[in-house]
Amino acid sequence: MGGAPPCDANRRVGAFHESFLSDQREDSSLVSDGRRIDGRGPPLRGRPSPTDSGRGFPQDETLIPRRSITMSTTTIGKGDERLLSFGGGLAHRLRMSAMAFVYVLLAVPALVLLVLVTVSLGVAAVGVGLALLLVLVPLTAKFADAHRAISGRLLRVKIERPYSMNGATSSMGLLRVWAGDAARWRDYAWLWMRVTVGWTISWLAFGLTLAPIFYAIYPFLFWVTPDGVFDVNYGIFRVDTQIESFFEWTWMFVSFALWWRFEPVLVRWVARLDRAMLAPSRDQLERRVAHVAQTRAEAIDHSAAELRRIERDLHDGAQARLVSLGMTLGLAEQMLTTDPEGAARLLAEARDSSTTALGDLRSVVRGIHPPVLADRGLAGAVQALALDMAVPVTAVVSLPGRPPAPVESAVYFAVAECLANVAKHAEATRASVELTWDDGTLRAVVTDDGVGGASLDKGSGLAGLARRLDALDGRMSVVSPDGGPTVVTLEVECALSSARTTPSSATD
Repeated sequence: MGGAPPCDANRRVGAFHESFLSDQREDSSLVSDGRRIDGRGPPLRGRPSPTDSGRGFPQDETLIPRRSITMSTTTIGKGDERLLSFGGGLAHRLRMSAMAFVYVLLAVPALVLLVLVTVSLGVAAVGVGLALLLVLVPLTAKFADAHRAISGRLLRVKIERPYSMNGATSSMGLLRVWAGDAARWRDYAWLWMRVTVGWTISWLAFGLTLAPIFYAIYPFLFWVTPDGVFDVNYGIFRVDTQIESFFEWTWMFVSFALWWRFEPVLVRWVARLDRAMLAPSRDQLERRVAHVAQTRAEAIDHSAAELRRIERDLHDGAQARLVSLGMTLGLAEQMLTTDPEGAARLLAEARDSSTTALGDLRSVVRGIHPPVLADRGLAGAVQALALDMAVPVTAVVSLPGRPPAPVESAVYFAVAECLANVAKHAEATRASVELTWDDGTLRAVVTDDGVGGASLDKGSGLAGLARRLDALDGRMSVVSPDGGPTVVTLEVECALSSARTTPSSATD
């Protein structure tokens, strides 16, 4: 086969490699404007290759800018990693020291509350003792709530409030409810723990923080104080000179090591003690889980029954009227030519039937989700209920936002049922509805001055309301002595969907 000799081919390949390496050396000595780094020589002009033709590359001696991209990476060595780890650990322990100081300070109001509650219990037979308890028990609960928030944030858990629902209307009824609530007595026991064991551990944790600081400045204290104030006798030798005072730095390192090791442990001990005594007990949690399971099953049954009721209402009401409407229109069509007056009467009857059917459909829809609830929210819907009642009703609503739709619907129907009972059975002259939201709990209180005697145990509609609220893990209490007044309290824990502030409003 023809072609160039092998030696010529090798020479051409070698020349190409030499030219390529030369270009690479030239490119490495360029900056972004095409000039050489050493500043010598004109800018490098583009060298079009034969393969560039037809591809839009410049064929003249124009400058082709050549840019070099420099990528830099930072490598973190083991020493830097240890430094970062030490910095994070130091910041964490300083936060624990601040928490220890907070726990030490909180022991002071705990001691004051403990003394006042103990004295009030001791003189409970006297009226002044009961009056003090009416103030001190809620105050203790608020103080315990603050500790639940602080210790829960430290442990990264939420410590729930264990108190039973309060539906009492009188002072004596309130005291009876508190006396039967085990969580209130645990608050009292917690105060004892807080000023004894909790205070001791908190001071120990805070002392570990102060010890390294004290020994670090010990030589300075030795220097500025009179002779003998900071002398230390170790038996074998005495620290009584300025030079010897630097020996105390040994204790600085020892105390710093103890602080580093035990500061987080001691502070978490205090938080765990708070959680153990302020959280719901295991029995309470088990009863609540069983109650939730039962209410979920009842909610499913209630939903199925509600669907059957809607189907029955549509079948017996709107559907029957629509069938009758169709038959009436058919008769009117047949009589249109033979008896126009009779056809006109049938058309008027059909118009009335359509109006009635439309009213039935609206009643069914209103029973599912009232339009006023969707348009104006729970606050506006409750105020509309108060205005529609035959009995004068005062509505006081203070909600900083809107609850979730299921909560709105359940509370609305519960309030509506309570007001309906007031109009039908209570023989009341006045009633009131108070709707508030506080600390994650939506609360509705319906009060009337009727004859009383209402109860959840009589199989009335109130028991159905309680089951409806149970599906949302809500609570309901009824206080209705014979002769009145009747107070129905509804509570559902929920979050509000808006942070807008809705001003308090009253409808009378």
